[in-house]
Amino acid sequence: MLNISNQNVDDSIWHEKLTHSRREILQSKGARLLGRVLLAVALIFVVILFLPWRQTIEGSGMLTTLRPEDRPQTVQNAIAGRIEHWNVREGQLVKRGDTLLTISEIKDEYFDPNLPERLSEQLAAKRGNVAANAAKIEATDQQIQALRLTLNVQLDAARNRVTQARNTVRIDSADLVAVRNAFQVAQARLARYEEGYKNGLFSLTDIETRRLKLQEDQAKVTAQRNKLLNSQQSFANARIELNNLRAKYEQDLAKTLSDRSSAVSSRASSEGEVAALRNKISNVEVRRGLYVVRAPQDGYVVRTLKAGIGETIKEGESIATLQPDAPVLAVEMYVRAMDVPLIQRGRPVRLQFDGWPAVQFSGWPSVAVGTFGGTVTVIDVVSTTNGKYRLLVRPDRHSQQDPAWPAQLRLGSGVYGWVILDSVPVWYEIWRQLNGFPPSLQAAPSEAPIKAQADKK
Repeated sequence: MLNISNQNVDDSIWHEKLTHSRREILQSKGARLLGRVLLAVALIFVVILFLPWRQTIEGSGMLTTLRPEDRPQTVQNAIAGRIEHWNVREGQLVKRGDTLLTISEIKDEYFDPNLPERLSEQLAAKRGNVAANAAKIEATDQQIQALRLTLNVQLDAARNRVTQARNTVRIDSADLVAVRNAFQVAQARLARYEEGYKNGLFSLTDIETRRLKLQEDQAKVTAQRNKLLNSQQSFANARIELNNLRAKYEQDLAKTLSDRSSAVSSRASSEGEVAALRNKISNVEVRRGLYVVRAPQDGYVVRTLKAGIGETIKEGESIATLQPDAPVLAVEMYVRAMDVPLIQRGRPVRLQFDGWPAVQFSGWPSVAVGTFGGTVTVIDVVSTTNGKYRLLVRPDRHSQQDPAWPAQLRLGSGVYGWVILDSVPVWYEIWRQLNGFPPSLQAAPSEAPIKAQADKK
């Protein structure tokens, strides 16, 4: 169509559209709503920055037991033997004292079925030997007593003979002095008589008489001297006999004491053999009771490590793995060395077990879903080979609202946990994370558990 009108329609239409579009842009409700939303978000963010945030320390580990006796153990046989019969199967629940395995003897020294009776006979013979040695000791004691009595009697007699010989020597010595004096007197008289014979006072007969008397006195002196020598010899012989008697007694006593010592030694040896036989009899009785391997405690037979009938096993060899029944569960969690000084016994822990879906809010553990509560019980004082420290976490029994740990948990399953620390503002936690600082505490941690400190307060 040709534009032959004097009026410009395009300008008016354009002006109306521009006015309408300007009105649409400047007076839009969406812009106002967006501004309000951004303002609200900013206010909420500022409020969130000042909300409390619970600091946590993360760690991972596995499920274990708090008591060593609750952990899986291997059942071992005390003696070597041959497998005769298995009384259990894998996965079976057994009670303490139930028979797991029956074995038979493989050592030839225990093959005799009447071995205890044989050992009892040997023991009776050894006890008889002990009694015989005791009787011999008693007999030698009596012999020693008799020897002492005989010695005393013989010594008294020998001493008396010595005394008599000494007295005889003294008497003979006195007699010798007397006869010597008499001889000297006789010599003086003979000299006077010879002088008187020269002067004619005495006759030759008197002189001859005096000479005979002098010879008799001289013979008496010689005889008395010989008698004294014999007495002295008898005295010496008496003393020698006394010494010989003592030597002979000492020899007999030494021989008797030697016999007694031999009897005492033989009795001690026999008593040692008796003790050894009694010990061997007890060992045989105990060994026969070890032919049956029994369960040390209640639990499940997880795996048998030996199989078949007639297979030989060594002493102290593991034959089965036993998992104790109803163990006291605990979580073995490992944390970094830089976080250990901030953890105390009694700190609460949130746990996430493998196989149980969970949603954990680190700063707000109260809104976590699917996690379970625990308490730090043990903190190792030394690190492991990888430089981390181990924590043992037990179920939190003081919390009534927290659910109990699942009964389906198995030892060795993986666990992820968070140790709950003190509350800080959110802005502080963001600032700490950006700077890589460790969590902070309101006060220096002590060795006392957290709950004990709370009770004191």
